[in-house]
Amino acid sequence: MTLPALDARLEAVLHLIRAEVHADIGTDHARLPLRLVRGGRVSRCVAVELNPGPLALARRMVARARLTEQIDVRQGDGFAPIQPGELGSASVTGMGAYTIRGILDRAGERLPPALVLQPNDSPLWLRTWARENSYHLRAERLLPGYWAYPVLRLERAEGPDPAYADLPAAAALRYGPLLLRKGPALLRARIEADIERLTPVAAPGREAWAELAAAREALAVVDAG
Repeated sequence: MTLPALDARLEAVLHLIRAEVHADIGTDHARLPLRLVRGGRVSRCVAVELNPGPLALARRMVARARLTEQIDVRQGDGFAPIQPGELGSASVTGMGAYTIRGILDRAGERLPPALVLQPNDSPLWLRTWARENSYHLRAERLLPGYWAYPVLRLERAEGPDPAYADLPAAAALRYGPLLLRKGPALLRARIEADIERLTPVAAPGREAWAELAAAREALAVVDAG
C-alpha cells in the first residue's frame, strides 16, 4: 500500500515527533500515524478520533497497511481513551488554538511529557498554557499555506522556559520566541501586516493598542537579529 501524502504542515509535525509510543488526537483518517510508524519515528501509535465516519476510514486505512499491531485506533474525545503514563508524546493538529487548549486542560494526568501542536490560528493560547503548566518550548515552525501555520513542540520541564529569556514577553507569546530569534521572512511579513492593520484602529485603552505595541516590539527583535 502506498502511504498517504501529507501537506506541508503535517510534514512539519511529522519531523518533530520521535517516541516509543505516540498518540495522534483527532487523527481524522490516520494519515500521520501511518507515516510515523512506517517511517520508524515511533514504535507504536494510538490514533484517537471522535467522529464515526473518519474513525471507520482510519481503521480501514490501518488494516489495508497491515499495521493493526502497531496502530491502535480508538474512538473518544481528546485524551479520554488514553491511560495515564501510556504515551511518550502526542500530537493535536488542525484545530483552533482555543479548542486545542481545552483538550489539553481536560487531559489531566493523561498528558505525555512531549506535545506537538499545530493550531489553525494564533498559538498565543498554547504558549500561555505551556508556561502555566510546566512545558517548555523546544521547537517552532511557521509554514506557508492558506494562512501561516504554526507548529510547536513542547516538553515538560521545571523552572522558567529559557526560550523566552531576554525577549519582550508580549511579543514572544504572540509571535513565538524561537521564531523571533530566527526572523524568517514569513514571520516578518505577518508582523508587518499586523502593524499595518492595527495602526489605524489602535488607541490607548483598546486591545489593539497592546497588540500594536507587541507587534512593534517583535519587529524590533527581528531587525536586531
